[in-house]
Amino acid sequence: MTKAVTLIRSKSLSDVAEYAYAATAPADARLIFLAGACPLNADGTTAAVGDYAGQAARAVENMRTALAEAGATIEDVISTRVLVASSRRADLVTAWEVVRDAFGDHDVPSTLMGVTVLGYDDQLVEVEAIAAVRD
Repeated sequence: MTKAVTLIRSKSLSDVAEYAYAATAPADARLIFLAGACPLNADGTTAAVGDYAGQAARAVENMRTALAEAGATIEDVISTRVLVASSRRADLVTAWEVVRDAFGDHDVPSTLMGVTVLGYDDQLVEVEAIAAVRD
């Protein structure tokens, strides 16, 4: 099966961004819109309380599970949004580094945002994603 996602890198924009600036999918691709992946354990408790990196890792793990159930992998993701409950840049970077490393060379366009609060008790990180696959 050929991949549907094409990452676009700009030679006109700064190269300090650790992701592609854009991505495309062909008209025949099936889009998969994931709910924000939260750092929840199977029993509904929040994983890695107080740990930005640990929560980011659990959120990525949960995202991978949702992708698999939709017939996709992390390499099919076309964009992400990483939400971090903090106003400290260091906390955002800590979460971002875990997400970035999980994607490896498939460095999809992404937005990193500090937010006031997230939906579950003790939740610090959430990762939203859109994927595209050809069936």
